[in-house]
Amino acid sequence: MDHRTQAEIFAEGPDALISSSYNPFGARAEKVEGGVMLSGRWGWSSGCLHCNWVLLGGVVAEEGYRTFLVPAADYRIEDTWYTMGLQATGSNDIVIDTPVFVPDHRTHRQMDGFNGVHFQDPGVYDMPWAQVFIRVVNTAAIGAVRHAIELMRDRVGLGTTDQTKGLSDPDVLDRIARAANLADEAEAVMLRAFDEMEAKAWKPSLLDRARYRYQASLVGDRCIEAMDLIMDIGGGRSVFTGNALQDIWHDVRMARAHVANNPAGFARNYANMLMGAENADLFI
Repeated sequence: MDHRTQAEIFAEGPDALISSSYNPFGARAEKVEGGVMLSGRWGWSSGCLHCNWVLLGGVVAEEGYRTFLVPAADYRIEDTWYTMGLQATGSNDIVIDTPVFVPDHRTHRQMDGFNGVHFQDPGVYDMPWAQVFIRVVNTAAIGAVRHAIELMRDRVGLGTTDQTKGLSDPDVLDRIARAANLADEAEAVMLRAFDEMEAKAWKPSLLDRARYRYQASLVGDRCIEAMDLIMDIGGGRSVFTGNALQDIWHDVRMARAHVANNPAGFARNYANMLMGAENADLFI
């Protein structure tokens, strides 16, 4: 964003925290001189209870989608986060009952994100913004799978009471190996994408961007597959509420519920582009 915005955010130090909610459902953004009057309700604002600011999505009439940076004094948080997974994210609702003024310099146009327009020195900031965001909302699932595999060591590994059964059971070992490989595949594809972007000075082609976008959306499905394998051999204790494996299984499934982790639309756009069509997705 604009240097004036950066100065506001970091006026009291480098540790400012900002949550977000980009779904414009129920939002009203009315353009006025020097900015926008904003009001509405936004869900899924993870970590908002710890933050000083929030980034909120909205559509400005006759212009399109923008993101608005709003200070905590201008909104309230409604406690809505009662879920079967990801409970610790605290992804409550942000509510602005009475319209508040957001100056233009605290807004970010969707096309700027798509075109790599920014106020920093050239370099990694040239990377399309969506390529960062999409990985934020899915790669934590890879770490969750890895943690579940570590927990399985406590149940079937050397030095445990179940070691004879676990280490001699080919089905248990096969499922652990397959789950670990699914996590490795997801990570390897991600790292290759970022290596390619760096090699292209952080300015990949639209076809590459569509490919990276589609590949990122598959992480949730891969991690669900891995966790299903692990839960099948998790033992009787895994059925009890609060069991660590069960918590991870729920977390990964809830992560898949995020729109960024649904591959259907991204597969369609990528396949169309492979067949010669124009890109139809601004969030790549």
